[in-house]
Amino acid sequence: MMSENLLSIGEAAKRLGVTTETLRHYDRVGLVRPTARDASSGYRFYTEEDIVRLGVVRALQSMDLRLAEIKQMLEYDDLQLLVSAFDRAEAQARRKIAELEEGIEKIRRARQSYEAKTAERETGGASYVRTLPERFILLSDELETPTVDNLYNYLSHFYDRLLPEQRGSFDFEDLAGVYTSGGASRLFALCRRHGQAEGLRRLPAGRWLCAFCSAAERESALTALRRTAREKYSAEPTETVQLIVITGILKWDYQLQVYLGE
Repeated sequence: MMSENLLSIGEAAKRLGVTTETLRHYDRVGLVRPTARDASSGYRFYTEEDIVRLGVVRALQSMDLRLAEIKQMLEYDDLQLLVSAFDRAEAQARRKIAELEEGIEKIRRARQSYEAKTAERETGGASYVRTLPERFILLSDELETPTVDNLYNYLSHFYDRLLPEQRGSFDFEDLAGVYTSGGASRLFALCRRHGQAEGLRRLPAGRWLCAFCSAAERESALTALRRTAREKYSAEPTETVQLIVITGILKWDYQLQVYLGE
């Protein structure tokens, strides 16, 4: 007769918040074998010590350690080796947490940006003036027009065009845009942090005349915005910024910006 202190595989799985198949797999690979097994039925039974060992396995798995690594760690006889292994696992977990926190921060900034853009779009397509801070952008060395292909994993293009020793000095906002000056256009990345690099451009602080438009309307809307800048604000635009606003799967609009002055 089995001890009443033993847990069935179902009870153990419930305690740990896993499936019974997960525990069977741990048994098959020799990671955590149940202390007892019913000779006639083959049912697995777990002790509290087994539960503790399983809890350690689950914690280490959450740090992205492979089962083979975990098995090796649990078999260490040398306590110093085990401590070192836990130190490595902790460092890996902290890196993962930092990456998740960075992802959360990017999501927060993106949400704020799109909330602001949504509010601006309620102007119904009319132009409006925004006062913007000084900004720095890094121009692409080859991309001129946004496409589905080059917008995918967009920022990697700009990191790749930097020299290895320059990359640590640069960090980019999660957005894309087109910069036009002197009749030539290039895609750009907006810098949160920057060093020196070929293709870096300064966008001055001051008043910018803005408007939203669809991709199909971009050229005509730019022409109209430049005309408004000349006729209404006595400004002669020499450069335009066209931020890409994703509106759906494989779809985007533009927020156009023309500099009016300080």
